Parts: sequence; C-alpha cells; structure tokens
Amino acid sequence: MKPRDTLIKEIPTRTSGVRDYQRVARAIDYLRRHAGEQPPLADVARHVHLSEHHFQRMFTRWAGVSPKRFLQFLTVEHAKARLAAQPDVAALADDSGLSGAGRLHDLFVTLEAMSPGEFKAGGAGLAIRYGLHASPFGPCLIATTARGICRLEFLDDADEKLAADLLQEEWPRARIEPHVTLTASIARRVFTPLENDPGPPLALRVKGTNFQVKVWRALLGIPSGGAATYSAIARAIGQPAAARAVGNAIGANPIAYLIPCHRVLRESGALAGYRWGESRKAAILGWEAARAARAA
Repeated sequence: MKPRDTLIKEIPTRTSGVRDYQRVARAIDYLRRHAGEQPPLADVARHVHLSEHHFQRMFTRWAGVSPKRFLQFLTVEHAKARLAAQPDVAALADDSGLSGAGRLHDLFVTLEAMSPGEFKAGGAGLAIRYGLHASPFGPCLIATTARGICRLEFLDDADEKLAADLLQEEWPRARIEPHVTLTASIARRVFTPLENDPGPPLALRVKGTNFQVKVWRALLGIPSGGAATYSAIARAIGQPAAARAVGNAIGANPIAYLIPCHRVLRESGALAGYRWGESRKAAILGWEAARAARAA
C-alpha cells in the first residue's frame, strides 16, 4: 500500500480547477434558484465572492464560453431542442453495439457485466485499486480492477476514508488498495481526452442486474452534447412500459460521466434528479454542450 502522505499529496483538492468548479456549481445553483428573477451577472459574481470581471474570466476559463452563453445551454427550451434533434436512441444503441462498445467523447468505452457468481461473491479474490483526483466537476473517486473500471464517483470532498469505505461496502470481500499512479492515467483519459486517442478502449466492469446493465449499455448510445428521455431509454431496451424502472436503474449507475446518466432528461426538458446533485448535472450538460457547439 502506498504511504498515506503520498496518497494525500496526489489528491489535488486545492487546485485552481477544483476551486473554479466549486464556484461554478454555486453560481449554477444560485441561478437555478433565482431563474424567475433573471439575476444580472454582477449578482451571481457577488454570490460566489468574486468581482464581475474575475467571475467572467474564471467562468470562461472553466466552461470555454461566457456565463451568458453557457446559461443558454441550460434553458428548458434548449433542452427540448436537444431532445427533438436527438436521433432514436434505440438506433444509436444498435450502432454502438448495445452489448458492446459505445463511442464517447473521442474515446471508445466497452462495458462488461460481472457474472452472477462474481456478483454474489462480494469481491472475493478481487483486487480493487483506487485513487482520488481532480476533475472539471469536482473531486472524484476512480476504482479499477484488472478487467476494467468498476467505480467512478463524484465526491464533494476528497476524503480518502470515505472513498475506501464506499468501495469496501460495495465489495466487502475484495482487497481494496490505493494506487493513485494507476488511476491518474485513467483520470487523464476520461477528462482530458486527446483528439485521436491512441490507447486501448476504456473497459468498464460493472456489477448490476441484467435490467440495469441493459439500461447502462443503452446510455452509451447518447452522444456527448446529446440528450434522451427515460421513455426513450425504455424503448431502446425493448421495454417501453418500464420508464420508471429505467429511472431506478439510472439512479444506481456506478460509473459517473462515462456511463452518461447525466444526459437523461424528463419529457419536459427538466433536469430531473441526479445521483451526484442536480447542479453538477447542469454543469456537466452545459460543459458538454459548449464543447459540442465549438466543435460544430
């Protein structure tokens, strides 16, 4: 096991990127709570304890677009347009291989389910290595086995004990070990992918029921900058009456961002819930939409 002080040194919780996200999240939360009042930029900047000039510069550094432009991506009207423009998710799932690989932000991602025996064994004989890392959306826990990533979880605080406890609770008989060097390479590929990524596919190794795994595979068919509804996902897996069960499966997604449950919206275009917080969901959707707009 790596020495504790080494692990902590490699958790970049106080980098400017993480601080930027924390301020952005507070700004998005403020704007969502005061949407009817349409507060001016100066009010939002004051809420996050920055001057208007510094807030504008910080936000643009984080998002790649101005706050005003970013907020356009978060309106219900924009969400409805995004849903209307989205090709049929079932066709996308077929194209990407519903039981195989899915194309995601210049990476190939493959998803494999654990067997029922492995599921019941509680991780017996399994080595899980983990690390805590900065991301554009706050600190995150990344955990991987020899056969693929088994957990990606956004955290409000980079707490080593919380991270280890989360993994031990899910895998009570596994060997849980910190390995920040290994997971740092994964974090780089996930959050700062190269335009032509030369590496092998990012393998995801998930534990779930057959129904949950079907839903998670279908989510891989939603492209970055795109969106789908719960009912569209239900149709994609051939169970059009199962929208509520689809919602439950999405809520149980163990791998944030890579399995893009954040791209699922209500029929109205509203965000709906998100396991890692609605303000974070809004931040991810706006961040992806800004990049899709710049690439268009």
